[in-house]
Amino acid sequence: MNEQLFACFGEIMLRLAAPGKQRLAQALPGTLDATYGGGEANVCASLAMLGKNARYLTALPDNAISKAFAAQLRGIGADTSRILYTKDGRMGIYYVEHGAAQRPSNVIYDRAGSVISESGPECYDFASMLEGCTHLHLTGITPSLSEKAYLATLAMAEKASSMGIMISCDLNFRKKLWKWKPGYSAKELAGECMEKIVAAADVIIGNEEDAADVFGIHAANTAVDSGKLNVDGYKDVAAQLAAKFPKAKFVAITLRESISADHNNWGAMLYDVANAKAFFAPLDVNGNYKPYEIKDIVDRFGGGDSFCAGLIFALNTPEYADPQTAIRFAVAASCLKHTISGDYNYTSRSEVETLMKGSGSGRVQR
Repeated sequence: MNEQLFACFGEIMLRLAAPGKQRLAQALPGTLDATYGGGEANVCASLAMLGKNARYLTALPDNAISKAFAAQLRGIGADTSRILYTKDGRMGIYYVEHGAAQRPSNVIYDRAGSVISESGPECYDFASMLEGCTHLHLTGITPSLSEKAYLATLAMAEKASSMGIMISCDLNFRKKLWKWKPGYSAKELAGECMEKIVAAADVIIGNEEDAADVFGIHAANTAVDSGKLNVDGYKDVAAQLAAKFPKAKFVAITLRESISADHNNWGAMLYDVANAKAFFAPLDVNGNYKPYEIKDIVDRFGGGDSFCAGLIFALNTPEYADPQTAIRFAVAASCLKHTISGDYNYTSRSEVETLMKGSGSGRVQR
């Protein structure tokens, strides 16, 4: 396999958002903004727009809504030829309210009974889906939907690993999900299931809360709910994750300080396991960590996914592959996503490079 091909497996949903900063109760009855979104699809779209060969893998009903999604993703440049279509079933939906000031954004899920949640490992031809792939990206979202979706994700990871395919996994804990096993809390079920999936990962990715929520690994002197992070504490979190999952070569953690719904400070850390060294971005002129101050956020949904895509892109592109440059690229890409409505990061490689070089004034490009 000489040419890189990046596959992403997971659920795509129809995203229905209240316009602007309206609440759903204000917008309905009325018109909602309809787009598509889902963690793994967001990564696939970003990789394609950054110039990589990307393939999206999922299970969908064979209807006009699904075909419109596939056509859109093909238009971005992604391969949709290995999507599993079924005669019956539905595409999941999620409803979005964008927060403002001290009011947080909110999501309402309507994804029970979606085709992917009803499809177990026996429904897929994993060898065909992964044919020619050099990288597979998974998240903790799809296995949270149902036991069948979990078993399919695990089987996909194990097949990719047996084929020598590099695997990245975003922990992506969703507390409103992980409810399919009676007697288990969301965190307990996530921990039990994700331990088996992440064991196959070469790159582990999470946000500032995921390691604590899924595996009980906490950063010292950090209060995420108040937006106060002890950035240095995440070196230890990454080291503990690396010790728990010895296949991992890199552990990446995004660092979001939420000042308000409109103002977040944004950065990340990449831990190089072989050298036991942490790299942070962005940095100030003295080489110290200084997060991007993102004010007047347009849409923060998909921010973590754009980071995943930026990191995967960078680690697999020679001129960006060293850890310090890779994390700079990933953080810059995800910073720009906060300025774009919808789940997808409609950002080019050259735009990311411009921000990496320090041009963040927003001046009109003529």
